[in-house]
Amino acid sequence: MLNKLPIPIIQAPMVGASSFEMALAVSKAGGLGSFGAGAMAPADIEAEVRRFRTASDRPFGVNLFVLEAATPAAAEVDAAIERLRPWYEGLGIDPPAPPNDFAPDFQAQFAALLRAAPPLASFTFERLRREQVEALRAAGTYVVGTATTVAEAKAWAEIGADAISAQGAEAGGHRGSFLASVEASLIGTFALVSTIRQAMDLPVIAAGGIMDGRGVAAALALGAVAAQMGTAFLLSDQTGISATWRGGLERAGDDPTRLTRALTGRYARGIENRYMTTMRPVEGEVPAYPVQNRLTQPLRAAGAKAGDPDVLSLWAGQAVKLAGPGDAGELVKRWWAEAKAVAKELADRLA
Repeated sequence: MLNKLPIPIIQAPMVGASSFEMALAVSKAGGLGSFGAGAMAPADIEAEVRRFRTASDRPFGVNLFVLEAATPAAAEVDAAIERLRPWYEGLGIDPPAPPNDFAPDFQAQFAALLRAAPPLASFTFERLRREQVEALRAAGTYVVGTATTVAEAKAWAEIGADAISAQGAEAGGHRGSFLASVEASLIGTFALVSTIRQAMDLPVIAAGGIMDGRGVAAALALGAVAAQMGTAFLLSDQTGISATWRGGLERAGDDPTRLTRALTGRYARGIENRYMTTMRPVEGEVPAYPVQNRLTQPLRAAGAKAGDPDVLSLWAGQAVKLAGPGDAGELVKRWWAEAKAVAKELADRLA
């Protein structure tokens, strides 16, 4: 399916950042639009797939977080809330009471996804079971597994995935590592694409740090079947981010991003702010995702409303300075024109 895309650019599925309108614009332009369904209720996943099919006959993708149900001890949750109390009080609000649940039920989400049978489904945080992959493929869905190492790519290949999304260290947002520590999984996009391709024959999608046509051309030159771009769309007309998040991106310095697990309990890359810096000494103590993520949601919502970027998750990749405004579909067309121009320039030079 990916080889048939008129433009081999995939818009990354970014929970809280990509929108239906963004995905639709990208697919209509010839790329592959996608939406992050990790925070969606099962019924909403099916509704969104139907909505897309009504709007366009172009291919698109849906992404889910592979999660076990969170069952933290009450004492752990209470300690985490107390750790966050000064941040909530700094915004003039009380911290949340211990929640009854922390994330949508993955098994119910997966069942909804299987019923909806989108053209492409991608997964991150863990891998599926073989029977789940087989069920999706039987329904006509192309299955993509996220890998941050060659070992993770092999794990996805063993259960029948159709393609691998090679998430390099440059990528913004959550890390997809599941077999080794995050420190052992910070491999650059181009090195990761090359080593995965050497290890197996599955199509590889390059993801992380690709922000323009030159990056697209470089990814394809390394043998990637497509380039996945996320941060590059964050300032587009169809962005789903808040004005406060947008402002943080627009003011970003040259090398502004760092990894943190203090915001959600899982390592993610974003623009460094006061919360990340202050919490770094204790970030190893916060509960794992999705518990910490759930406990900081009201804080981040309040920060966005108050215009305070210092308590937000300003997710962004390493090349965020290259992000710019524009219609998402037109950006895709522009990047593809740039990639073709670069390829011609390189061919002329090699000749």
